[in-house]
Amino acid sequence: MPNVTAVRTSVLPPYAAHLRVYEPLAAFPAAARTRWQAYAAANGPDAEGADQPVAGAALAEQREALAELAARTPRPLPEHESERAFVRVLDGVVHICPRTTRLRSWLALEELHRTLPAHLLDTVLPPAVRAAAEADRTAWRTAHPDARPWILTSRWEVPVRWFLPFGEEDRRYVPAGEGERPTPPALFYLTPMVQARRRVARGYRVLRERLPRGPLVEGAEQVGRWLEEFHPRSLVELDYGGLVHLLGPAQLAEENSVAELTAGLGALRSGDGEAALAAYETLTARWRKVLALRQAS
Repeated sequence: MPNVTAVRTSVLPPYAAHLRVYEPLAAFPAAARTRWQAYAAANGPDAEGADQPVAGAALAEQREALAELAARTPRPLPEHESERAFVRVLDGVVHICPRTTRLRSWLALEELHRTLPAHLLDTVLPPAVRAAAEADRTAWRTAHPDARPWILTSRWEVPVRWFLPFGEEDRRYVPAGEGERPTPPALFYLTPMVQARRRVARGYRVLRERLPRGPLVEGAEQVGRWLEEFHPRSLVELDYGGLVHLLGPAQLAEENSVAELTAGLGALRSGDGEAALAAYETLTARWRKVLALRQAS
């Protein structure tokens, strides 16, 4: 489609997956609604229909970030919040997913605190730089107490809890496009918010009854609470992003994590613990192999 984002580049997206929520224009306050409506009209949709990915727009965002880093002294987070968004049009309705790059940068800093040893963290981001970023965030949070990201990001894997909102019928795989306007490959799931909440709630009930102390219970609760923050007529998308380049065409064709989780929950619901464990081990083994590539040189 002529208005859908397409890029020609040798830059690969980062090895990260994204969980996104696209809200209809009606969900935004009047001033923001007017701004996003003008933005969508000026820039066109990044995807039209349920079968179109936003992979081109996501890759363009990555190129913009790399260009910004090359143009000036790197900073731990952007000085101003992004005024850009991912735009989806479905059944004639415009849906907006603000990028909130600055807020997501703060969340990424929190992740670094959790995952990096102190000496490595100090090398990557000196304590004074982190302290300044945290002070900025505290002041910003005071002025925006209800702010939340429309996009969650996971590097090197898709967390099991992210599969809960989706059904196998939501799966779309789009091979890399060639020719005049090449596009990167994409694997994503897209579903209405009502369906997403219903599936998460069902999964949470089963897990709480059968595995009350398991980490999946807490994960299902986290995803459910996040989804409740958005308009009920939103769209929920799980985008494998740059992970498609780690899985490769053969593995992508066989990738069925959502179906495996659904089967595991069904077995758990019926009391078949052995089948539930087998489905869970198959699912987690796939992502352990992908995660292990993080240590490859």
